[in-house]
Amino acid sequence: MAAQAGVSISTVSKALNDIDVVTPTTKQRVLEAAKKLNYVPNMMGKQLKSGQTKIIGFYTRSIEAPYFSSIADVIAREVGSKGYSLNIFISTDKPLVMNNILGSMVDGIIGFEELLTEEDLKILQDNNIFAVFIDRNIKSKTMGSVVFNSFQAGFQVSEYLIKQGHKRIGFLKSFAGVYDSDERLRGYNAALNKAGIPINPQFVLDGNFSETDTIAVISSYLNSKQELPSAFVAGNDLSAIGAIKAFKRFGYRVPEDISVTGFDNISVLEYFTPGLTTYESPIELQGKTAVAHLIDLIEGRTQGRVFELDGKIVIRNSTRSLK
Repeated sequence: MAAQAGVSISTVSKALNDIDVVTPTTKQRVLEAAKKLNYVPNMMGKQLKSGQTKIIGFYTRSIEAPYFSSIADVIAREVGSKGYSLNIFISTDKPLVMNNILGSMVDGIIGFEELLTEEDLKILQDNNIFAVFIDRNIKSKTMGSVVFNSFQAGFQVSEYLIKQGHKRIGFLKSFAGVYDSDERLRGYNAALNKAGIPINPQFVLDGNFSETDTIAVISSYLNSKQELPSAFVAGNDLSAIGAIKAFKRFGYRVPEDISVTGFDNISVLEYFTPGLTTYESPIELQGKTAVAHLIDLIEGRTQGRVFELDGKIVIRNSTRSLK
């Protein structure tokens, strides 16, 4: 390539690595020679020399649900704009996830992995893995997190229903240990306690953040002929959609017979009837903040910290006042 461009080998190296001591004219000659010779840079060699891969790993159990696909899209765009590449790894197999994180050639990871235990996180810390989690509250020298203020979200949605005159309010939660679900449930409990409304354990059901699981659990509840709440706070929008579908199948009208709320304000709500009252989470900001914080960790500009993001209630037509 040096012979083709009529320059020295060191000049070729400087031009290809974008070192600005090379004049624009010389750099152009080198790039044209590289193109003619079908030159492909040896990325492995570059990585070994620099100690960085310029690759970020994104670990999640799924990207099927609208929230997951939305956050993955934001992260991919943001990573690319910062000069990094993104590897997406999808699995519910915890040992496989851990082996991949510890063995992969990435500079850092963004994780949506409530599957990982405190022991797993300690292993990552001991191996100096730079990580930002978007589903749990974690802070260490090499790890941070970007989470929604899900306690406040759960409190505000529940308080809104209480102010609308509802006193029999149910909650559709996910699995124990899922950060957003646990925090939203805690907020729901706090709002009811503040209003002096007894918490009925029968009204707290496992919707598992899933439309199909929620249809099943609501259907089972309705078949049992137990007392029906006047409103349900669903743990996310998919669960709310499942609840509304189940109520409709049993002849209940939303919101005339029962009110339903969700969380996230996912894009598919645009096509859903009735319009869902929900809590809008700043997904775009979460993805951008996660990428920025991880790159700051990788490049040594900061230590891990927790970013807690607030959202807002979006009132639509799935709730009504009982006053």
